[in-house]
Amino acid sequence: MTKIVTVSKQLPKYSRNTEEIIPMVSTWMHEQPERFQRKVIKIFENAGVDKRYSIMSPEEVFTNSSFAERNEIYKREVIQLGKKVLEKALQQANWKATDIDFIITVSCTGIMIPSVDAYLINELEMRQDIVRLPVTEMGCAAGISGMLYAHNFLKANPGKRAAVIALESPTATFQLNDYSMTNIVSAAIFGDGAACVLLSSEEDREGPEILDGEMYHFYDATTMMGFDLVDTGLQMVLDKAVPETISEHFPKIVYPFLEKNNKNIEELTHLIFHPGGRKIVDTVEKLFGSMGKDIDDTKEVLRLYGNMSSVTVLYVLERFLQKKTTKGELGLMLSFGPGFSAQRLLLEF
Repeated sequence: MTKIVTVSKQLPKYSRNTEEIIPMVSTWMHEQPERFQRKVIKIFENAGVDKRYSIMSPEEVFTNSSFAERNEIYKREVIQLGKKVLEKALQQANWKATDIDFIITVSCTGIMIPSVDAYLINELEMRQDIVRLPVTEMGCAAGISGMLYAHNFLKANPGKRAAVIALESPTATFQLNDYSMTNIVSAAIFGDGAACVLLSSEEDREGPEILDGEMYHFYDATTMMGFDLVDTGLQMVLDKAVPETISEHFPKIVYPFLEKNNKNIEELTHLIFHPGGRKIVDTVEKLFGSMGKDIDDTKEVLRLYGNMSSVTVLYVLERFLQKKTTKGELGLMLSFGPGFSAQRLLLEF
């Protein structure tokens, strides 16, 4: 069996409240029509995000730096964030860096070869025979994807330990000369952050058990979410129909998965969902609210940090690990990402 041992989180050095960001946004779009400016300010005010963190200073975000310059910042900062968040998780679990058998790093907001896991192996002097898996193109779903890959590895290798490290900087993908709604909505809801999950297939290990995990892929939806690689960097692709599409597929995503595990939705106590944005949160809340269940922790993570892509659902998971739970309670982890796809994990506390 696979157990979740601990979750750690690490935030970048820069942060701003939404009310501090709005004047910067106003300056950025000062040449745009006044009606357009009012609409954009409303988007930021109604995004459900009070604060966001960044690997870049506000001056760097609103400077017409090149893709190469921004990507260099991304590489430098995610290595440091990765080291800090992994060290924090190891300390929480009372593990050494050499105790890790499998390292999975997930990120989609920058490009680096070798991938960040290679740097972490050197920085922390991890084992030379450690198994590596960098996951680079699964977007917001990759936090759960990484856990699913770790689960499969640990099922096949009893007595082993794995680390899943999510590192994201959507701020570095902001397009300075793009006044599209996609770029603006992305800036309004996204923030930067890092998280690390340690998992184990050792006997007598404490922590929530992963009972099962699956992916669900939407047909003919590859254009709904992702990035286009343009001369100025990674340009966000985000279809406004995403919430509606999730709602349409929701029964197929949840019910067969639970039935396969001889469970039903009434048995779920904990809903650990990725907060993609205000509209997606509202969509999921409506679907579960009628069943007397809430996603308050999902909304709170969005409010405190914004959507940090693959990192965000791990912040939600960390909140649940800090709660008092009763043995045998069930939890459902769920996130959505490019493809279009949904990633699911069934947990037993």
